[in-house]
Amino acid sequence: MTCPNENAARTVWIVNPFDNLPPEGLRLQRYWLMARAFASAGWKVVYWSADFSHAAKRVRRTPEGVALQADGVVREIDGIGLRLVHEPPYSANICLKRIYSHWRLARNWLAAVQDMPPPEVVIVSSPPLSVAAAARRFCRRTGAKLVVDIQDAWPETFARVLPRPLLAPLAAVARRNYLAADAITAVSRRYLDMARRYGAQCPMHLCYHGIEMTGSVSARTAAGTPRLRLAYVGNMSLSYDLATVVRAVKGAPELELDLAGAGPDEANLRALAAGCERIRFHGYLAADALRALLAQAEVGVVPMFDASCVGIPGKFADYAAAGLPIVNSLGGEAAELLAQYGAGVAYEAGNASSFLASVQNVRAIKKEAISAFAVEFDAQKLYNAYHQFVKGLFTGV
Repeated sequence: MTCPNENAARTVWIVNPFDNLPPEGLRLQRYWLMARAFASAGWKVVYWSADFSHAAKRVRRTPEGVALQADGVVREIDGIGLRLVHEPPYSANICLKRIYSHWRLARNWLAAVQDMPPPEVVIVSSPPLSVAAAARRFCRRTGAKLVVDIQDAWPETFARVLPRPLLAPLAAVARRNYLAADAITAVSRRYLDMARRYGAQCPMHLCYHGIEMTGSVSARTAAGTPRLRLAYVGNMSLSYDLATVVRAVKGAPELELDLAGAGPDEANLRALAAGCERIRFHGYLAADALRALLAQAEVGVVPMFDASCVGIPGKFADYAAAGLPIVNSLGGEAAELLAQYGAGVAYEAGNASSFLASVQNVRAIKKEAISAFAVEFDAQKLYNAYHQFVKGLFTGV
């Protein structure tokens, strides 16, 4: 495939089934913000997603309850063409039905693009491995450049719960995807190093999860209440040390906890928190409601086990944008970044006493440290640099 001249608009396809979409009214995440950066730079952008919401485990819907269906219609939003592909539903993050669902999504995507003019470049998230594999086959056939963007370690993250024989085929798919990529990008150094261990030698680029910075943070009411208000945003699953957090807060009258999100462990957490009015569950919140909740919080909580294989969690971006210091149980790269800026305090996962001590120590963190930390997650900065990296695949810059 010939490369267009410098004055012609290039086309990029961004493929990710997980992130929120503008019609859903939820906070915009990595891939739509990335798409905006390419559109602002003059690229023609098509964003491919699924009609199934991974977060809510249901057909995607607008805030009014209208289903977003895979009807072949291109919706133009922010100068970006949004196309939805059908994905069969699944009920749990870790189950064989999810693997089948992603496999069907990959086949449906390949069928949808079969007769379409190819773009110059396809940026595909990993996971899902099967969708990245479909993009690999498409790019090999058409000559489009393939950029694999790693946002989670598959199959490594499942090593605790799946038998080893099931992991080997998934690892083989991951290896083929990485070796075929013209470039690899990732949300953490840990994932770039992982790709290198698989044998990848292509150009690589680190790009944290970005978030829109509003430029201001609402005034907090810490001085008017004797309680310290904690917030957690995200999934509620086995990868998170949320039970420790709920137990600790339940036994500490000086603390409050707001949890925004859902997941397979939510029912257990609600039962654990029963009878404590200082612990509140909000479910998934629309963008404005989430910002309002974080504006009233005083501390953001990242309660994760190192076995989750997460390098830099997306929650760092949420809390940094809201001006919150962070209590964090992840080691490695995450702990190093927080320590570099002095923007958070570490605790030992599974240890309620360690958590409570860290919550007390977080009061000493300076606002200037949090502001400096937040720059690392500024979506405009991150995704403009991402665009320049991808552009360099054609220009050699």
